[in-house]
Amino acid sequence: MTTDSPIQEFVPDLGEISPRRPLAIVTGGSRGLGFEVAKGLIQRNYRVVIVGKDAIRTAESAASLGSEHRIVDVADSTLFRDVLRKISDTFGTPEVLVLSHGVMSEKISKTLRTTDAEWRRVMSVNTDAVFAALNEVVPQMAELRRGRVVVFSACLGRMSGPGNAGGLAPYRVSKAAVNALVRNLAHETGLGARGLLVDAICPGHCRTDMGGADAPKSAEEGADTAIWLATRTFNPTTDVTGVLWEDREIVPW
Repeated sequence: MTTDSPIQEFVPDLGEISPRRPLAIVTGGSRGLGFEVAKGLIQRNYRVVIVGKDAIRTAESAASLGSEHRIVDVADSTLFRDVLRKISDTFGTPEVLVLSHGVMSEKISKTLRTTDAEWRRVMSVNTDAVFAALNEVVPQMAELRRGRVVVFSACLGRMSGPGNAGGLAPYRVSKAAVNALVRNLAHETGLGARGLLVDAICPGHCRTDMGGADAPKSAEEGADTAIWLATRTFNPTTDVTGVLWEDREIVPW
């Protein structure tokens, strides 16, 4: 879920610069939740490449973080795949992939009032780009039998629980599709038994461009679970992956 937030001055504690530092790719990393995830990973000594659409904003954010950056509109799957491929060619296979890009649908976008253009706008970013990233990057991670994949979803995409029906049709359906993608991929890759973890998160209502200034949670609080999932230790006999998380707790799909 990509949203604007003011760029804060940030001096990362990177320790000794080394190509052996684990690599993380964070889409939507120029702002909001993605920016906070990138910052948290850098604080944990990851080498981060942020991916953003706005060239100026992404470059400014990367400079403030001390990260690498690449510019692409993720709605164009061909260009997005090309950028991801070049990142891997340049820096190697990532150990962490966080997909935090996203757009909200128009408030009037109920199922019977949504246009084809609005449907495709939302689905191309929220769902198609997630598939493209997973399909392009995760095979190498799975082959190396290590890695963490974290996809920003939303509780509005759940099929159960409060507030799970009606309105914002493209957004809700796109996030439901993301949940299904995550669950399916996690099962296909062994539910952590082969060293790869795949999870979705609901960050909650956060103070970002999308969430608004009056939201109850800060962007930093919304990013916490993603950072935790990306860096946690994992015991396949006792721990769980392939689920939807909120505030470090599993919530039903």
